Amino acid sequence: MVKETKFYDLLGVTPNASEQELKKAYRKLALKYHPDKNPEAGDKFKEIAMAFEVLSDPKKKKIYDEGGEQALKEGTPGEGFSFHNPMDIFDMFFGGGGRSRGPRRGKDVNREKKILEVNIDKGMKDGQQIRFTGEGDQDPELEPGDIVIVLEEREHETFIRRSRDLILKLTINLNESLTGFKRVIGTLDQRSLLIESRPGEVIRHGSYKTVEHEGMPTYKNPFEKGRLIIHFTVEFPPTGFLSEKELKQLRKLLPPGQEVIVPDDAEETVMTEFDPEMDARQQRDGGRGGFMRAAAGGADSDDEDGAGGGQRVQCASS
Repeated sequence: MVKETKFYDLLGVTPNASEQELKKAYRKLALKYHPDKNPEAGDKFKEIAMAFEVLSDPKKKKIYDEGGEQALKEGTPGEGFSFHNPMDIFDMFFGGGGRSRGPRRGKDVNREKKILEVNIDKGMKDGQQIRFTGEGDQDPELEPGDIVIVLEEREHETFIRRSRDLILKLTINLNESLTGFKRVIGTLDQRSLLIESRPGEVIRHGSYKTVEHEGMPTYKNPFEKGRLIIHFTVEFPPTGFLSEKELKQLRKLLPPGQEVIVPDDAEETVMTEFDPEMDARQQRDGGRGGFMRAAAGGADSDDEDGAGGGQRVQCASS
């Protein structure tokens, strides 16, 4: 539990955010509130830089989590903390090499409009940089700065990218799961792929299939591609979609269910719908542990309410 969350809130991340998540958050906010782009947001830019510097440094982060911002100002016994200039953090992050940016009083900075053509090569990734060396502000006493383009990958409506692989979530119905299915998938390079199951193949709910060499191209080697990974969801029909006569016919076609011997003293039960997530929310603030805790091995004592040792009920279709 962290003492305060101000720095996390500034970056829009959670206390357990990864290093990559911190960098992505800082990159987006630093570009948005940079004084050259947003002159009125100077204080916000400084706060974002300080939050990133603290949370990306394990030692400073530990002190901040335990004691908050005041603990950082006080430091540890015999040791205080120093912080970088926000512009230096920006330059180091975006590859500016620590050069000072912006116009200086008494010096002429040459600003001119110029159109730069940015080529996005196949296989480039989120966060990858494209650098235009010497195309930044022109200062008579300094080496010209660079312009750095940082790619931000946009989500696709059909595919999820995982490095060189593409993940496709595909929903089929129970009929297709048991008897076969066909789909035509449009690729990112405007081709059509026929995806179909083999005769007699059963596609299980939650299963995965892969098509080799139909994923993302490799950067600087576009003819080598990753995999297309298909994650199946099987959509089941609603209760009562078949009549009793049709159910009997279906039972004859499907593999037989488990034979169960029912003792004379067996008590009949009624099963109702159950949502484990909703149950967990209802149990969160007290009471018995709920289904989710029990499934994780944290159930209450079996003897609670006299329920210990009860016979378990096994159900099967005949």
